[in-house]
Amino acid sequence: MRRARGPSPAIHASCVVLGEDGILIRGASGSGKSTLVRDLIGLGSISGVFAALVGDDRVALTQRHGRLVAAAHPALAGLLEIRGLGLQAVEPTMPSAVLRLVVDLTPHALRMPEEAGETVLLGGTRLPRIFLPPGPGLAGTVLWRWRRLRVMMMTD
Repeated sequence: MRRARGPSPAIHASCVVLGEDGILIRGASGSGKSTLVRDLIGLGSISGVFAALVGDDRVALTQRHGRLVAAAHPALAGLLEIRGLGLQAVEPTMPSAVLRLVVDLTPHALRMPEEAGETVLLGGTRLPRIFLPPGPGLAGTVLWRWRRLRVMMMTD
């Protein structure tokens, strides 16, 4: 008899979809994860790139067919925390996304990261990673890195 697996434990992170790719955003509380998600959705809208919220603040990660999939915590699905306003409903949303990039918001972001720091192993899957210092105006950098990653994937 097979035992049913329970839901995956949630991690403290946010996730957004750009195009068809999930981007996991990690950082300390108050580092700007929700702001970056909101800005990416807005920038996607004005630049013609599909962008949608997967989950904010708590995200479940599941290994499926050799890929790492992120999904919103059920209690927070479709909601984004906006400082000063609390939880707000956001559109568009996606129930899950295959992760293709990890963004770590850290005050110790390196200007020129060493090659060893350009990937991270999560749930048995190696993913490209970028470090960014918390602050405004990060969405353009993430969008640029995502586009470069897409080009590299097409030429491989």
